[in-house]
Amino acid sequence: MNATRILPELQASLMCETVRQETTGNFLLVGVINFIRVPQLPVATGRFYVFNRWMAGVGRFRDYTRLVAPDGSTTLCEGGAEFELRDPAHHATNVLLFANAEFKTPGTYFIEVLVDNVVKLRSPLSVILAPLPPSRSAPNSVAEPKQT
Repeated sequence: MNATRILPELQASLMCETVRQETTGNFLLVGVINFIRVPQLPVATGRFYVFNRWMAGVGRFRDYTRLVAPDGSTTLCEGGAEFELRDPAHHATNVLLFANAEFKTPGTYFIEVLVDNVVKLRSPLSVILAPLPPSRSAPNSVAEPKQT
């Protein structure tokens, strides 16, 4: 008996600054994001990517990823893609681009990854408010070099 539909497993999900695909087909992830440290809030992100890799499934599916605020209900950005796995030995990679997410408060935000409305991952993303230290002022006088 052949399975006609097996819900896939999420092998990896990473938030990063950019994702490139080499001519070999391999992906290069640059700047994997562990947290976001900012000197002031609110702040808007430029852009970031979420790299999702699915495996061990059979059928057609919808990948849905969202960034959720600390209140647990506000979605800052979201996106998705459809994919197909014809055999449990195959895999599918979806790269989602998010832009201009606005972080209004410090705290723990969440990246949620779903497939066909089933939550597969809820990963924390800390937004840390860390003001810049006061800059050092230049000295008032400059010493002239001695002539020899």
